Amino acid sequence: MQTETKTTRLLGIAFLFQFITSFSSGVFFKSAWFVPEDMSATMLKIATNPGLVRANILVDMLTALGVTFLGVMLYLTLGKQNEKIALTALGFYFLEVSLLAVSRMETFALLRFSQAYVAAGQPAELLLLGQVAYEAMDFTGNTLHMLAFCLGAILFYSLLDQARIVPRWLALWGLVTVFPLLVGTVSQMFGYTIPFLFYLPYVPFELVLGVWILVKGIPELRTVQSLNVMTPVAPS
Repeated sequence: MQTETKTTRLLGIAFLFQFITSFSSGVFFKSAWFVPEDMSATMLKIATNPGLVRANILVDMLTALGVTFLGVMLYLTLGKQNEKIALTALGFYFLEVSLLAVSRMETFALLRFSQAYVAAGQPAELLLLGQVAYEAMDFTGNTLHMLAFCLGAILFYSLLDQARIVPRWLALWGLVTVFPLLVGTVSQMFGYTIPFLFYLPYVPFELVLGVWILVKGIPELRTVQSLNVMTPVAPS
């Protein structure tokens, strides 16, 4: 019982930590240094405020740790439901973490190119290098990273729905709304951008699920699984 309660709390904390770090990175930090459709202004802003980019890299590394933590906790919670599917989903989460971590190398390269761009008098060659670094960072850290996440999340949320350890509407919320993320990510790979409103229904899901698990808890998995075990019939 104590082990189950500890696992419940850790799973709820994992969802909340993942939501806070990823939301902070995308909404607060990146918007502070990135100027849409203007790479020159972006690089000038980065060179003027290098601490913002360094902080963004740090938060993204915390996000990577959070994804790892969440993936492991989901595997420990749902692995008894179907170990092979849970292990496959965990593999996709590890791939997501690797892609996110690698993409931060391009972010650091963009920082250095931006500083050189300003110091050298804004030459076109360094502007091009900055553009390439940003596009590599965005493709690896957003598009490919999201593809791995969507595939893993679909598997984990399917098991979450089957396990019945949270209300079904909550499990289906995550499972249904992750599909638009997958469609938008695949479209992005082929150069088609889908409006952010298409992704909006998923955004608060991890926050709501994390709070729900911490407040309400989840039943012990052995209780859920016991429904599938036949009760022995007493001899007459």
